[in-house]
Amino acid sequence: MKKFVLILVAIGAFSFSAQSQVISDNAIGLRLGGNDGFGPEINYQRAVGSDNNRLEFGLGWRSNSDFNAFKLIGLYQWVWNIDGGFNWYVGPGAGIANVDYDDDFFPENRYDDSETYVFLAGDVGIEYNFDIPLLLSLDFRPEIGFGDYNDDLDFDIALGVRYQF
Repeated sequence: MKKFVLILVAIGAFSFSAQSQVISDNAIGLRLGGNDGFGPEINYQRAVGSDNNRLEFGLGWRSNSDFNAFKLIGLYQWVWNIDGGFNWYVGPGAGIANVDYDDDFFPENRYDDSETYVFLAGDVGIEYNFDIPLLLSLDFRPEIGFGDYNDDLDFDIALGVRYQF
């Protein structure tokens, strides 16, 4: 009976340690996707607390002949280990964006030349933490904007490539 209890304790301890992978303190890189006119995003992640939580900050931009735009976002993420280097994460966030477009872009002139608006976002994704300081992720980020240019729900799917330090 003692052996059985000892084996159960060992299995329980191994299971607990397998789920407690530590995320990197810092990661910086690019998030490559596209949503409502915004393209790539410079991205920074910072671990907070001891429970595998982190903050993520991003600066996205887009420039073409019709408009110029930028977007700042901040997210809080809870990270859980799936197996080995695989993690999944989820979290809420908010941001601010500015769109400055050519008058010919909207011929009916229903908008001003530029607009700054705020938005709320969510984030859910998976990531793989390599043995080298490389982190690859794929995430889904719904965003709801509060402004004339963007007053609806948009969906963004993106691939992230980050260097961890």
